Amino acid sequence: MKPLKHTLQLSLISMAVVCSLSGCALDGDDGEAGATGNAGIDGTNGQSFPRALNIEVVGRFAAGGIEIFGKSAAEIVQFHKTSDSAFAINSALNQIEVIDLTGLTKAPVANPFSDASLQSSTFNFADTVTVKSVDGSEQIMTLGAANSIAIHNDLLAIAVEASVKTSHGAVLFYRLDATGQGSFIKAVGVGALPDMVAFSPDGSNVLVANEGEPDTEYVVDPEGSVSMITLTVGVPNDIAQIINFTSDMTFSSDALNEEDFDSDEKRMALLKAAGVKFAGPAGMTVAQALEPEYITYVADGKTAYVSLQESNAIGILNLEDLTIEVKALGFKDWSKYQLDFTNKDEIPKFSSVDGLYGMYQPDTIASYQWNDATFILSANEGDSRDYDAYSEEIRVADIIDEDELNMTLSPTLQAAYNLSGGKDGLGRLKVTTALGDADNNGEFEALYAYGARSFSIWDQNINLVYDSGDDFGKISAAVLGNNFNSAHTENKGDNRSDDKGGEPEAIAVGEIEGRMYAFIGQERSGDLFTYDVTDPFNVAFVDHYNNRDFSTSFELDDDLDNPCDEAEGMDCSEVAQSGDLGPESIKFVAADDSPNGNALLIVGNEVSGTVTIYQVTEE
Repeated sequence: MKPLKHTLQLSLISMAVVCSLSGCALDGDDGEAGATGNAGIDGTNGQSFPRALNIEVVGRFAAGGIEIFGKSAAEIVQFHKTSDSAFAINSALNQIEVIDLTGLTKAPVANPFSDASLQSSTFNFADTVTVKSVDGSEQIMTLGAANSIAIHNDLLAIAVEASVKTSHGAVLFYRLDATGQGSFIKAVGVGALPDMVAFSPDGSNVLVANEGEPDTEYVVDPEGSVSMITLTVGVPNDIAQIINFTSDMTFSSDALNEEDFDSDEKRMALLKAAGVKFAGPAGMTVAQALEPEYITYVADGKTAYVSLQESNAIGILNLEDLTIEVKALGFKDWSKYQLDFTNKDEIPKFSSVDGLYGMYQPDTIASYQWNDATFILSANEGDSRDYDAYSEEIRVADIIDEDELNMTLSPTLQAAYNLSGGKDGLGRLKVTTALGDADNNGEFEALYAYGARSFSIWDQNINLVYDSGDDFGKISAAVLGNNFNSAHTENKGDNRSDDKGGEPEAIAVGEIEGRMYAFIGQERSGDLFTYDVTDPFNVAFVDHYNNRDFSTSFELDDDLDNPCDEAEGMDCSEVAQSGDLGPESIKFVAADDSPNGNALLIVGNEVSGTVTIYQVTEE
């Protein structure tokens, strides 16, 4: 039976058509009132697209005050279901905060900017461990900072760099109890600067992204690699297996034979031709150039993906034969979108530029399934190699400055440069010197900026399926006005437009009431974007949230030993009232696992030193 309202509409339309043909009129005497109809039956919830969500702060933890601001006191976060606790790395004190969520309610907090209603207990880990070497001997390792944590059931893995970051690090394993405290199992040696650790879906192994950054003088430049640690009945093996970027690298194209990539020179040539970016001093090898950043597993645990941020690539890890294939991500054409590339005007102003490209360069990546196929989500932050001994960073204005690079721009780029306001316009944008002058004739025919100011979806072969384009900048500007693209070190709008914008840093994906959502956090401006990605070929923006008070006044410098040093002109007196600064990581907690029964987002904010718990429900 059709709904009454719909039936009446159709009847009136039919009468109008008949009367228009026959010449009759609809005007007539009013008839008697009809009987009141019966109430209809409530319909069932449909699969409307997109659905509106409520995103509310229901709890917040503050690691400290002025002594921790700007010191990464709440960085990487995880969730432990047994104890209903959020775990967060506190790099300021080199410990882990175990944040109690057992009393978490569904009621939003009164003031999400300054709330500090959640409490933590401290989880300390060793600063010296003994690890086994391949030959069976034991080695004592002095550790530095913890970079990442992962939890599977009641197992905790902590990735810790060596006291000298260019040396090999370790992963420390603990068994957690019902309170979130742990008993040490063992430490396993891994590569240099282990930056991220992840458990396989079934907990049978752990992967570690060994970034292998050089020292600032480029005297020592370790190779990047991925370590795999196998676990047997919850106990890790003594020795990690290494997936390297030399003998373990493969190319799947049938047009290539193994002889085509059996040397470093051949591998680098093939990767360059495919679009992988190489930036570094002379003599740098492929393995030194490729620096693993973040890992996500496929659901079956047989494959994983690793972001290679600086090189604008993603590696596909075959975990059955322990090989890796590197796929270039290509470039975003900013002539098809608009961006704000200058901080001098201090207002949102968007333009397209022919010959300007963005390197996706994702930091965090995540994955999910659609129609039994895997899709990878990337937060396209961007990053450069910028060290004392080598830097690829340059402003566009310095390319043509006689006292700097002293090169030229193509006529098209020069015209765009002049039209934009010159050195205070397009000239402000930071780009790479590693790309742009393909024929080495001293003229930049293209400009390549860091990051894509977006999130993307890639298929299992790293073909681009979706990109959010210029959404982030325009949505943020529409909501925040002149406060958009603020840095996380002060409330001064537009001061990151010349340098990667708001910087999409963190990404998580999760299911709510049968639909899949991506949550993306911008490190600098603090924006949290939500997209419905249920169908990767039919993506929709859902919501924007920013838990930051832009009316306060503060300034800190996280490059200083004391970011709040008043002698350096810093003022952190209002940071505690300013909300969340520097979202670095997001952990999605499904409603079935949640302490309050609703889906949660746990967000670690490294500059403010806060962990914020968001509740996400359908409206």
